[in-house]
Amino acid sequence: MSNKKKVDEFLEKLDHPLKKEMAALRDVIMKASPEITEDVKWGGPSFYYKGDMATFGPRVKDAAVLVFHKAEGLGAGEVLEPASKGKAYAKFRSMAEVEAKSDDLQTIVRQWMQLMDKS
Repeated sequence: MSNKKKVDEFLEKLDHPLKKEMAALRDVIMKASPEITEDVKWGGPSFYYKGDMATFGPRVKDAAVLVFHKAEGLGAGEVLEPASKGKAYAKFRSMAEVEAKSDDLQTIVRQWMQLMDKS
């Protein structure tokens, strides 16, 4: 179940230098599919589709960071950086970077959904 209000409240109270970028990234992810839901988990807004997809890491202050869970099989491209335990990070340091990579991010979100559909 989506908890838009809880995420709205979290972002409203968040003290982060890239808060606007995080809100823009949230919109990019949510527009990828109406089947994606959101909530606050692990200290940040999180996105779901048949499992935990990605979570913002708001403790990192020099970038808007999305941690993709179960990232094996996703095309890294220019958006994802592989991490330990099968995860990957997507880091955005400016609104220009969010805008330049938003299509790639939506592609990654849709790839993740396809992987979940197959499992």
